[in-house]
Amino acid sequence: MAKAHKATNQEQFLLRRKLAVGGLTETQWKDFIQELNHHPCIDFAEGKPGGKLIVTFDGTHWSTDALIELIEARGGHLESGWWARRKLAHYRFSDENVRANANLDPFCCSKIPPMKK
Repeated sequence: MAKAHKATNQEQFLLRRKLAVGGLTETQWKDFIQELNHHPCIDFAEGKPGGKLIVTFDGTHWSTDALIELIEARGGHLESGWWARRKLAHYRFSDENVRANANLDPFCCSKIPPMKK
């Protein structure tokens, strides 16, 4: 069964992020997940064993960097490794792409695409 999205979020701009988070105790972890689920820009957040954080958020109003700032404000930190840095760079690129596409006026197939000025 599919999970229903929050009414405030636009489904086409939802981004899913999987991050490895360390440095949080069990109670901090539960409080953090609860805080994320009550945030208006976050559609869904859950914690998995081993410090894995899975968050789905509206990319037009929030970003991966905002999520990282929230993690660090709670005293946590992200996993540091080559693959984690590579994945984080891809997440930042797709965040920027979603924000740019949200502001784009769509054009029809029979029209000429808008030209750069």
